[in-house]
Amino acid sequence: MKYIFHILFFLSLSMSALAQEPTDAPVTSISGIIEELLNQLTIEKGEQMDTTAIRNLFHPSAIFTVADADMAETISLDDFLILLKDPYYEEGYTEKEIHKVVDHYNGIAQVFQSFYGKDSEGMEEKGINSYQLTYYKGRWWIVSLLWAVTPKGEELPSQYQGN
Repeated sequence: MKYIFHILFFLSLSMSALAQEPTDAPVTSISGIIEELLNQLTIEKGEQMDTTAIRNLFHPSAIFTVADADMAETISLDDFLILLKDPYYEEGYTEKEIHKVVDHYNGIAQVFQSFYGKDSEGMEEKGINSYQLTYYKGRWWIVSLLWAVTPKGEELPSQYQGN
């Protein structure tokens, strides 16, 4: 009997831990989850990124691709989180949304978001983030993130410049 009690006790602990998976407001809407990602990526000098909070925004098998006219490089979620621990980001980094276009249907979404970024050395850039998301278990998950930086001397396309 004692053995069964222990099994039931540990099962209840496991189930309560699973039930406590965060499903707060940022992940229940497309705009919320994307805004939360930008909030997590934007840090002041001396801060470290909360990679656990960032991980919670992504599907476990999410991929990340940076591309331009000459190349495309893809990494895993784990590799992306390792990159975010680089001391470069501890010097401070800002990323803000300029404008976004959202298309969704039946639990999938595609978001094109223009962004402005600035690092601690004052280097500024604009570009496009392309997110693919899926909705299940009562929340949105980012499945992939593809981005490109606008080449020097070029402007963002007019449909992504916002107001």
